Amino acid sequence: MSNLILNSPLNIATIMEIAFQVDDPVSCKACWIMEFTAKEHLPHLFPYMDNFVENIGKVHLDPAVRPIAKICEYLMKSYFQSKDKKTCETLTDQHLEGITSACFDWLIGDHKVAAQAYSMTSLLLLGRKFHWIHPELRMILEQNYQLGSAAYKARARMTLAKL
Repeated sequence: MSNLILNSPLNIATIMEIAFQVDDPVSCKACWIMEFTAKEHLPHLFPYMDNFVENIGKVHLDPAVRPIAKICEYLMKSYFQSKDKKTCETLTDQHLEGITSACFDWLIGDHKVAAQAYSMTSLLLLGRKFHWIHPELRMILEQNYQLGSAAYKARARMTLAKL
């Protein structure tokens, strides 16, 4: 399915529409397709960034949250680490703020470690632009560290070391 989208990027609108039917378990499959598409060619998502950011906070099924959080991580790495020109031109401060909000929700909420780990990375990078993020991120990681799984603790240690 991802190859179908890669070959016909206009279909992303349809996949995104299905992905954001957040109470339907089929939405999880659409989120996976979006993740694989983003991994292969992130710019295919750019024309739909307003819709993406507007709806990511509504996603709540764990099999859907993980790929959405991963897409956010791809976006943040492209924006802050690679400094990809097209990504930087596409993502507005409003988009970055929406992603920040969703990542904090996934980090604080009752979500699986993968979504929380991707959120940690995204927030670490977003903290380069929004300086209030790093102190908040540090506080959350330190508070939740003792109760976290081994995987959570490992990613939290790595993130805290970079703060």
